[in-house]
Amino acid sequence: MSGAVIWVIVGMILVLVVGGVIITITSEKELVEERIDRYLEASEGGLEYGSSQMADEDKSSAFSDWLNGMVETTDFGEGISQNLARADLKLKPGEYIGLMGLSSLLVGALSFALLGKLEVTALGLSFALAGAVGGLFVPRILVGQLQKKRLNDFNGQLADMLNLMVNGLRAGFSTMQALESVSKELPAPINTEFHRVVQEMQLGISMEVALDNLLVRIPSEDLDLVITAINVQREVGGNLAEVLETISHTIRERIRIKGEIKTLTTQVTASGRLLSLMPLFLIGALYILNRSYIMQFFEEPIICGASMLGCSGILIIAGTLVMNKIADIEV
Repeated sequence: MSGAVIWVIVGMILVLVVGGVIITITSEKELVEERIDRYLEASEGGLEYGSSQMADEDKSSAFSDWLNGMVETTDFGEGISQNLARADLKLKPGEYIGLMGLSSLLVGALSFALLGKLEVTALGLSFALAGAVGGLFVPRILVGQLQKKRLNDFNGQLADMLNLMVNGLRAGFSTMQALESVSKELPAPINTEFHRVVQEMQLGISMEVALDNLLVRIPSEDLDLVITAINVQREVGGNLAEVLETISHTIRERIRIKGEIKTLTTQVTASGRLLSLMPLFLIGALYILNRSYIMQFFEEPIICGASMLGCSGILIIAGTLVMNKIADIEV
């Protein structure tokens, strides 16, 4: 009976996590953009910002408000907000921490059910505790992957953005008009970020601050070069179109060289990942085929088996880092 109850709890947690992820992905706009849009609509319609209608739309649960209030005032909360913005996730820091808790419970329950065989023993509880600790890092890994993918997509569109800006400036556009054309003509994610820049400037924020905020959300070296060129041109003058054209050519050449390097180092990267995962697959296969053989690592004195597994894990991590470092060539 206890086993059935545990499986029901695991299923409920899984449904909650999957539902939260689906709601997050299908959300159309971030909270900041929604508030900015409502502000602009209220200003155009002669309504007072902060009216009761808008207050009703911003209502959220008391627990969510309390958790966000506790987290957002700390450095940890600021780091979470920055990471979520870079990954373009529509979550508050408190909601992200709640997701971490759900992930910890889910992975811990699955570890207890699959590895601990639902046995309330020291070994079963150890598997559950290890799974719960590992589950805390699952959302962070997913957010990191989304950040990396979004940054790569942005860098891939940056050269086209510069060409569009150059053509606009040569046609007589101002810098703000050129940025606005980027937000309308190019696909996501670059149009989303520059649309936010334009909105911030329309609300009275200076271009320098708006571009600095963009750099915080998109920590790209190429973007930093572009923003520096725009800020310098606004202070000392000069032909911004020629400067951006030169930067565009540099970025295109860098992307081409990076592509060639990636082609040459793909074999090393794939070999490193395969060799790193092979011991884990082997342990999993032996655990399924011959559980008593693997359980010898956890027999008394347990310090011997734990030391062997710990040393093996350290060697695997060290080898992975070394092979990744070899394949990481800066351009």
